[in-house]
Amino acid sequence: MADPIRLSKLMSERGLCSRREADSYIERGLVFVDGRRVSELGTRVDPDCVIRLDAEANARQAERVTILLNKPVGYVSGQPEPGYEPAVVLVRSETRWQDDREPRRFERSQFKGLAPAGRLDIDSTGLLVLTQDGRIARQLIGDDSSVEKEYLVRVEGRLDERSLALLNHGLSLDGRTLRPAKVAWQNSEQLRFILKEGRKRQIRRMCELVGLQVTGLKRVRIGQVRLGDLPSGQWRYLRQDESF
Repeated sequence: MADPIRLSKLMSERGLCSRREADSYIERGLVFVDGRRVSELGTRVDPDCVIRLDAEANARQAERVTILLNKPVGYVSGQPEPGYEPAVVLVRSETRWQDDREPRRFERSQFKGLAPAGRLDIDSTGLLVLTQDGRIARQLIGDDSSVEKEYLVRVEGRLDERSLALLNHGLSLDGRTLRPAKVAWQNSEQLRFILKEGRKRQIRRMCELVGLQVTGLKRVRIGQVRLGDLPSGQWRYLRQDESF
């Protein structure tokens, strides 16, 4: 028989919510384990147990928003840096994409707990995900995340077949071997990168290791969600029929 595990950890691992949200739901008595209501923090349960959220918790989950932003150069993904603003300042009613088909109304309350799920460097552009939903954050940036991120990368320099093979697999950063990637020429000046991890300035540093200089970087896809025609500096909601 497997050792008992903290309920909040198990809820996070199953993608029900974040550990912080799980603790909140447990405290409020909104979690049932094998049909029994659990309200004590730190409770340990069988890893194979059946977990169910109360209707109130499910309703709270449904209210959480996820925003897709086409980040321009010059904005940081998360915490502001001297002289630069965080990308979230671009989320305003007047910058919402006019072709956004999600019927949800924009409200100031949607900023509470809204955080980037993954980084995009200050000098990079493209798809940035901002979410209130711990489940989505964990899916995209958890240590075991397998969600693909696709980038178009403009480069300068010469790249032979051996170096291209190294970009696909064989490079290390900070003493750690990188996961296999998919890297190929998009055209004579641009590479297409598909990664399943997001180390700090990873693509730029990978290119430096094979003698290339990145002159432009744009993220165009995360999982099944594409940037598409979303204009630079504008945003839309993740639709209910979309998932990463």
